[in-house]
Amino acid sequence: MDVYLPIANLAVNGLLIVALGAATGILSGLFGVGGGFLTTPLLIFYGIPPTVAAASAATQVTGASVSGVFAHSRNNGVDYQIGGVIVAGGMLGALVGAGLFTLLREIGQIDVVINILYVLLLGTIGGLMGREALQGVFPNRFGGGKKGAAKRRHHPAIASLPYRWRFYRSGLYISPIGPLILGIIVGILTMLMGVGGGFIMVPAMLYILGMSARVVVGTSLFNILFITMLVTMVHAFTTRAVDIVLAGLLLVGSVIGAQLGTKIASLAKPEFLRLVLAAIVLAIALRMAFSLGVRPDEVYTVVPL
Repeated sequence: MDVYLPIANLAVNGLLIVALGAATGILSGLFGVGGGFLTTPLLIFYGIPPTVAAASAATQVTGASVSGVFAHSRNNGVDYQIGGVIVAGGMLGALVGAGLFTLLREIGQIDVVINILYVLLLGTIGGLMGREALQGVFPNRFGGGKKGAAKRRHHPAIASLPYRWRFYRSGLYISPIGPLILGIIVGILTMLMGVGGGFIMVPAMLYILGMSARVVVGTSLFNILFITMLVTMVHAFTTRAVDIVLAGLLLVGSVIGAQLGTKIASLAKPEFLRLVLAAIVLAIALRMAFSLGVRPDEVYTVVPL
């Protein structure tokens, strides 16, 4: 079933795009990530221009996050207080990212920057996540069983920040400046890369902010929901790279997939889930690094200005 995308200016298999949306929706429900880190590279591999892929993926992530937030909210798995602080930072970051996106597109480097950012971020995060997952699955072989269970606590840099607030549902007494900075970083990345930022936000909430694992996934999806909503609006009015047909196809699959992923998350072992996610992240990073060094089929194109 071929569907024409007006902004991307090409025809795609509609069922394949819906299936892609479902896959990223499942990841959203499983890990609290928006799934954009997977959607955008796969759309680029399929032939969608990187600018359209990034802008449209942000729209799809919004839909997946709505479904996931409702599912986790029913289990009291969302800290709305700290989530609101991160959302405020994300809005500031989205505005900064919009300026960077426009500047890079004007000088003709936005496609290269998007690919390089994906390789660096996914390679680093996938490696760290994979090492931790292997230590949990094979403690004797990878040294995970040599240490006692560490008490959850926030990073010393967070502890040194002033003006502490008490976030009851997360079990924290920290400065809101830390979550605000995290939101700004995620907002910039969401604007540039079309990701929800969950693949950065979830580890940061656990190991930097020291949040309770019980509320990390739901709170991450809550933040992603509002940040990607703003990013979609900014893209629509500034870059005009949002393909509503492409975003709609992705949304159909992602909303269904998010509910399925939430159910799977309650049954599967967390260590194995993290190991699978790490393998997916590293595979995408290697594929994008390969594409950066391969001679393209068309060395240049000529278009009317």
